[in-house]
Amino acid sequence: MKKARQPFGALCVLVLTTVLLLACGNQATQPAGNNSTPSTAPSPEASADSAGEAAAATRSYTDYIGHTVEIPAAPQRIIFVGETYGDLLALGVQATGTAKQMTANQIYADQVVGVEDVGFPINLEKTLALQPDLIIYADTDEADFEALSKIAPTIIFNTFAPLEDRMLELGIILGKTPEADTWLAQYKIKEAAMWTQLKAAGLKDGETASVFTYYPGDRLYVMATTGLSQVLYEENGFKPTARIQEVLDANNGFAEISMELLQEYAGDRIFILNPVADEAKVSTEELLKNEIWKNLPAVKKGQVYFQDIEKTSADATTREWLLQELPNLLSK
Repeated sequence: MKKARQPFGALCVLVLTTVLLLACGNQATQPAGNNSTPSTAPSPEASADSAGEAAAATRSYTDYIGHTVEIPAAPQRIIFVGETYGDLLALGVQATGTAKQMTANQIYADQVVGVEDVGFPINLEKTLALQPDLIIYADTDEADFEALSKIAPTIIFNTFAPLEDRMLELGIILGKTPEADTWLAQYKIKEAAMWTQLKAAGLKDGETASVFTYYPGDRLYVMATTGLSQVLYEENGFKPTARIQEVLDANNGFAEISMELLQEYAGDRIFILNPVADEAKVSTEELLKNEIWKNLPAVKKGQVYFQDIEKTSADATTREWLLQELPNLLSK
């Protein structure tokens, strides 16, 4: 993801000036030699407790890129910029700010109405104004990381990691490990129940499935380690075709393919993700008229299913929703 660079010198001056003013204000309102509100002198035990609490207020965390950062033990004002905002919601966490264009039209969009928009590329001035105590950022751009780190502790988060890895890691970052463990345990129960339901309805062991979508420029993609595919290719679910397995083995979210190779990637069942862009919609319509498409076994058997791409995101909230939606799709 490429960003437009923003001048950061003025921002640093603003931060420094603010710190100096606050420091002067504190000195002016306190008697000389006294750094606390007048009260009975604390006991040695109380002082030790306070010191322990202060030490526990932050902790060291190393992100997957290798940055080691001191982060709050229990962050309260979080900026989250990434593709999986629904992970936070699954843990009962609401961010102070996010990139609203990444949450628009998602199945949880109504749950983030009150969250401030920091834009994408991220707006440094707006981020500073929100006074975050932790920034969770999906981009690996080092210039952005350095700029954001001057505002608040910043960590780079892998929003393309598998669901379980993401949830466990967020549990650590947010101080929500019990909640993450509980959510994952409940999700696995619901997931197993869904596959049992589908197999009782006629889904056969070993059936293959493919997920395709178009992007502007008449570019056809097969999906692998992202979105709906993550649900389909679970242990008890569909199998990928041999060509899709190659994409999975390369740990790629998707791969661009030509129309001529479509039949090599097509499974027993095909899922088409309805695109957002008008140009991509036209390409999808043309696909459905193509003779290569019409001759695919899944098409001839009527085992083709359509879903809006924005409703097949990889985040935890959407994944849980898809456990209910997938049986509905397959019954059509």
